[in-house]
Amino acid sequence: MNEHDVNGRTLSAPTGRGGQRPPSSWPLWTGLALSVIAVFSYAFFFYRFPSTRDVPWVSFILLAAALVLLIAGVRRAAGRKIVAIVVAAIAIGLAALFVFGITIGSRVPMGTNVPAAGAKAPGFTLVDENGKPVALSQLLAEPGSKGVLLIFYRGYW
Repeated sequence: MNEHDVNGRTLSAPTGRGGQRPPSSWPLWTGLALSVIAVFSYAFFFYRFPSTRDVPWVSFILLAAALVLLIAGVRRAAGRKIVAIVVAAIAIGLAALFVFGITIGSRVPMGTNVPAAGAKAPGFTLVDENGKPVALSQLLAEPGSKGVLLIFYRGYW
């Protein structure tokens, strides 16, 4: 029963069964929302910038905060433990797929004809910025040439 003052206003907050407040589930749902935001913000926003594309530190921080909220949400869920565990498992599974995709799934597969570091490069011909063909053997044969530095950039597809 709630207490009232002389003007009829309630002095104590309404309570649930047994005189206790019902547990709050905002950490659980906020953790789920934060994990979804972390994954999709990387794909639609943070991927544009090299500082957050190469190492998605913002997404990792958001996922860590989501994990803390999910743990708090599962601990607070008194009568709805199964629902809380399912929601947390979905969010943690999404985070695990994201981390797997960023760290292991994005590695470039090794080809069968890839030369090792320091090995002699096979001969090739490419087109320069003016549209003229340039061969590796041509660059090595130039007077005063001690070698050619080849830099490979991973393309984005």
